[in-house]
Amino acid sequence: MLKIGDFSKLSQVSIKALRLYDQKGLLKPILVDRFTGYRFYSAHQLPRLNRILAFKDLGFSLEEIAKLLAEEVSPSQIRGMLRLKQGRLEQHITDSQERLGRVEARLKQIEMENIMANYDVVIKKIESITVISRRDILPSYGAISALFGEVLGYLGSQGINPSGLPLAIWHDTEYKESDVDGEAVAPIDPSLSAKLTSTLGQEHPLKISALPGYQQAACVVYQGSYQSMPQAYTHLLTWIEENGYQIVANNREVYINGGAEQDNESYITEIQFPVEKIKISA
Repeated sequence: MLKIGDFSKLSQVSIKALRLYDQKGLLKPILVDRFTGYRFYSAHQLPRLNRILAFKDLGFSLEEIAKLLAEEVSPSQIRGMLRLKQGRLEQHITDSQERLGRVEARLKQIEMENIMANYDVVIKKIESITVISRRDILPSYGAISALFGEVLGYLGSQGINPSGLPLAIWHDTEYKESDVDGEAVAPIDPSLSAKLTSTLGQEHPLKISALPGYQQAACVVYQGSYQSMPQAYTHLLTWIEENGYQIVANNREVYINGGAEQDNESYITEIQFPVEKIKISA
């Protein structure tokens, strides 16, 4: 027989834990001296103690471990308890990953707010240009990349290069989670307008048109992934309101350096809102 201290050293489990396991009925001493109260254990109890520690490491409570160790618990019941624990742990991991995602997004937002404070909003004139475009209702904002594929793919098939930077026009008057009205646009040489219009025909989803210009547009150049672009919009829209302007047409995104990826910090985009000064009645 081993005194509790010796059994503690042998098993590398604290005396406090052994007393708790005794109290919970998980691991009783083989003998308790009725005069001194000393607890005595046997080396033969080590397998049961190791099983307790193994279940504890899996995240089971002492009450659950007591059920697992009970003689009347069948192997199928043990499997059921383990599967339940597995499901709970997987859900905990999922919840933790989602929480981690929210923390990372918040950190990016704080960093972006600091960066955007250094971005300058400028008012500039936007010239009218001849363009080829494809407009459609999209499941999300990122889905506009498919429309650009159609526009640029067609130009490539005709051996034509865009005459300027590609841009998107967003026709909705509010932010939408789905059913987004977007238009992918590529500037072309005006001399090609008539030829391409006749080639495409009236029913083709690609259209040739003159994109209108505006005397004033509030613009900001944003560097970062498309995922973080809402921060730039917030900055620009706040500036428009605070400086006495009103929006008069659909906003545009000019892709100075971009691509199909959503999360690329090297992208550079100019956000444009056609505006005019609010007239204050006398």
